[in-house]
Amino acid sequence: MCTGAGADEDAIAPGHLIAPGIITAPAFPGIERIEAQFSGNAFEPHRHDTYALGVTIKGVQTFSYRGERRFSMPGQVIVLHPDEEHDGGAGTDDGLQYRMLYLEPSLLLDCLEAAGIGLPFVDQPVISDPLLAETLLAALSEMDRALDELFVDDFVSRVAGGLARHARTPQRPLGSIAWKRARLARDYLEAHATRSVTSGELEAVTGLDRFALARHFRAAFATSPHRYLLMRRLQQARAMIGAGEGLSGVAAATGFADQSHLTRHFKKAYGVTPGQWAALRTDGLRRAFPQGPSGGR
Repeated sequence: MCTGAGADEDAIAPGHLIAPGIITAPAFPGIERIEAQFSGNAFEPHRHDTYALGVTIKGVQTFSYRGERRFSMPGQVIVLHPDEEHDGGAGTDDGLQYRMLYLEPSLLLDCLEAAGIGLPFVDQPVISDPLLAETLLAALSEMDRALDELFVDDFVSRVAGGLARHARTPQRPLGSIAWKRARLARDYLEAHATRSVTSGELEAVTGLDRFALARHFRAAFATSPHRYLLMRRLQQARAMIGAGEGLSGVAAATGFADQSHLTRHFKKAYGVTPGQWAALRTDGLRRAFPQGPSGGR
C-alpha cells in the first residue's frame, strides 16, 4: 500500500495514472495522497515512517499486519502505524481500488499536545467508522488539487480525534467555547474572503494555535474556517452570476483557481452547476416579470 519499492517519484506527475495503476496527488508538507487500482498482490512486505490512513473504494483489500491476514471491504477505514511491516493486494479476482494518505506523526503530535496525550495506537487496522471514512475522503476526493492550509488544520484535528477515540485515549473535552476568538477568526475570514488566508494569519488574529482554533471554530459555528471561507466565496460568486457576469471572471474574482474549480464547489454546495443556477434564476425572473422587470407600469 505505497507507490512501490524503487519507484521513480520524480517521474510521477501529480494527477496522472502510472503503472500499476497509482495516481499521486500534489503533496502538502507532512501529507502524501494516492489512489490505487490493481489486481493480485501488488506490494511486497515493507514499512512506512508515517501513519497510512485510507478507505477501500471497490473490491476487497487484503494485507498481512501484526501477524494476521486482514481484509477491508468498501467503505471501511485502514489504519497502519509507522514502522509496522505490511504487504498489500486484492483479495478477489475482481480487483481493488482504494485511496490512501500518508500522515507524518509530527502533524498529529502537534495537534494532540494541547490535549495532553501522545500519538494514538489503534490496535485494529480495519475499522468500520463512516465518520472517519468521510473525514479521510474529504482529503482524498480531489486528487488533482493541492490541499488548502486551513483545510488541513481542521482535517488533522478531526483525524486526531478519530484515531484517539479508536485508541481509547479520547481527547479531553473542549471546555468553554472561545467565542470572542472564534468571532475574530470569522470576521477576518469574511473581510478577506476572496483570497487565500493562512493559518498563521488566524493564529495572529485570535491568539490560538491552528488546531485549537479549528476545534473552537467548529464548536462555535458548526463548520471549519476553511469551509466558512469557501461558502463566503460561493455566496459572492452566486451574486455575481446573478448579475450576469461571466463564469471565468467570477471564478477569478472570488478566489477560485479556475472555472472548473468554481463549478465543482458550487455544485457540491448548491446541487446545481453555476450555469444551471443562472438559467433557473433567469427562468424564474421571466415568469415573475413576463414583460421585463418594469413591465405593466
